[in-house]
Amino acid sequence: MIRFFAFLFFLTVMPLQVIAQTEDEPVVWEQQINKISDTEYELVMQAKILDGWHMYSQFTSEFGSLPSEFTYNGNGTIYELIDGTIESETIKEYSEIFEVEETYFKDEATFTQRIKILDPEINQIDVDLFFQVCKEVCIPMDKKFMFTLDGSAAEIINTVDDRSLALGQKLRLDLKNRELLTQGQDTIATGTNIWVIFGLGFLGGLIALLTPCVFPMIPLTVSFFTKHSQKKSKGIINALLYGFFIVLIYFLLSLPFHLFDSVDSQILNSIATNVWLNLLFFLIFIFFAFSFFGYYELTLPSSWANKMDAASSKVGGVLGIFFMAVTLAIVSFSCTGPILGGLLGGTTLAEGEVASNLTAGMTGFGAALALPFALFALFPAWLNSLPKSGGWMTTVKVVLGFLEIGLALKFLSNADLVGHWGILKREIFLGIWIILGIAMTLYLFGIYKFPHDSPVKKLSLGRKVTAFVSAAFTLYMILGVTKVTNLKLLSGFPPPEFYSIFEQESDCPLGIDCFKDFDEGLAYAKKVDKPILLDFTGWACVNCRKMEENVWSDSEVFPIIKDNYILISLYTDDREELPENEQFNFQFESGRVKEINNIAQKWGTFQDVNFGSISQPFYVLLSPDLEVLNTSIQNSDIPTYKNWLLEGLRNNK
Repeated sequence: MIRFFAFLFFLTVMPLQVIAQTEDEPVVWEQQINKISDTEYELVMQAKILDGWHMYSQFTSEFGSLPSEFTYNGNGTIYELIDGTIESETIKEYSEIFEVEETYFKDEATFTQRIKILDPEINQIDVDLFFQVCKEVCIPMDKKFMFTLDGSAAEIINTVDDRSLALGQKLRLDLKNRELLTQGQDTIATGTNIWVIFGLGFLGGLIALLTPCVFPMIPLTVSFFTKHSQKKSKGIINALLYGFFIVLIYFLLSLPFHLFDSVDSQILNSIATNVWLNLLFFLIFIFFAFSFFGYYELTLPSSWANKMDAASSKVGGVLGIFFMAVTLAIVSFSCTGPILGGLLGGTTLAEGEVASNLTAGMTGFGAALALPFALFALFPAWLNSLPKSGGWMTTVKVVLGFLEIGLALKFLSNADLVGHWGILKREIFLGIWIILGIAMTLYLFGIYKFPHDSPVKKLSLGRKVTAFVSAAFTLYMILGVTKVTNLKLLSGFPPPEFYSIFEQESDCPLGIDCFKDFDEGLAYAKKVDKPILLDFTGWACVNCRKMEENVWSDSEVFPIIKDNYILISLYTDDREELPENEQFNFQFESGRVKEINNIAQKWGTFQDVNFGSISQPFYVLLSPDLEVLNTSIQNSDIPTYKNWLLEGLRNNK
């Protein structure tokens, strides 16, 4: 069961071999319609599948990969189907992953459907297809076919009713001075610094180096390359190449998230703030934490490592070195997997361009893992200075276990905030972190031990220092909870201050009066003739909390917002369902239709359509008559944000 969960998680977020997306579409479609009689026609849909890819049949096992599904719009009213959709030749193969026989197409696929016309006035038949195409990674795709009976050009049939069109039009703003939104963006601090994410990934990789799954492999691997090469220079080159492939592998692991992002601009934000996915991550990290505590071992199927190791021996040369790097990724998963999971969660919580953040973080992680192999290959004498493997590595794993539980609570907090459950209020969250801090401090001082710990005879200097740091951090949280000091260093991780077990005057940031509906806020701004600070935020947005608690709270910034602006905070991750009379289908200019059923979908689409952005925090200054007063801005420091607000006031006519 433990192996199964590890395998499932690895398949979900970290497939081992991922190809880069090429300019070619994996599947290219052709269509034709054949007239059989005055009332019967044959619809033919043919797919050309790119080499190496495959797509699944309509009739593949329901317990395996997703089947192809056709939706015949108008069936039963303007025409009827004659029998089912006929497929061309398929391939059947047993899947070890799902343990079922799957049916799929390679190279090409043809689907044929006969229909009988019921309405003689009809000239166009629309068919929607959902299918899955795979090559190491699987991409869900859809395709719309539009057939005309007389061979004329097809027209996009509007599937959005008048009510939805009206509500959709209301979502679009007639902004004045729109071009100002993007002027001077190079001078404004926007988004999470990608180098900071790279640095965090690099730090995670350095921590992974200290674990018992990776550390002992450094001298063994470097010695293998230097001793089994005819020339010293050849051994160094091979070791450097090995390090390069490690970086490449972890870089490739992030590419599927770019594929997801290309399907829907808001898909990663939806994933990051999904209640049930956050709960899943909470359980996964708790599961990882107890593996670090030594209660069980997390491993990927040993057959994977055996196959990669055999391939490296059989192939040899550059390709063999690549397979050795893949083998390292597999056998070290029990230690690197939880750290990589934390990196995934951290970059997701960082907001902004999630896929780009993840690529930067994963590349930094791989670079840190690869660094010692390159350095010790260049300077092999340094190997003698490496500390010996021992109990200190177990201590590292236990500390990581405590950190995993702390991160797990953040995911539980996200679910609680987005779901409006009211369970994990700020004081409760911090109280649990304090308990974890006390438990980790006592462990580091040797008061108790875990199952795989050896008896502590003498505390090392590193363990003592870490214990004192843990104790100081715990004391800092205690002082913050008791209001002796603020907790600005933790901004974004605990729930916001207004999400408290104690009654608050306002559920808006810093107690500022705010509106959570744009139309209501705009109406009030017109009434009092004040400009608008439009705040695109999220319940689970870490950077939003950092801006509110570190920048908005400044003694010079706070009164400018409170006294001179009407604050409209729109939560793009709020899954609360809209009233039925406010739900509608929004049609983009491309013709794509999106259902607007909850608050997140409404304000996320509102931000995307009007301001061309999907990240949070995102701030816009507007006059009551919808004139843009300054450039848009995201993360910022206090002086920049203050000047940005003041310039908006000066531009407000």
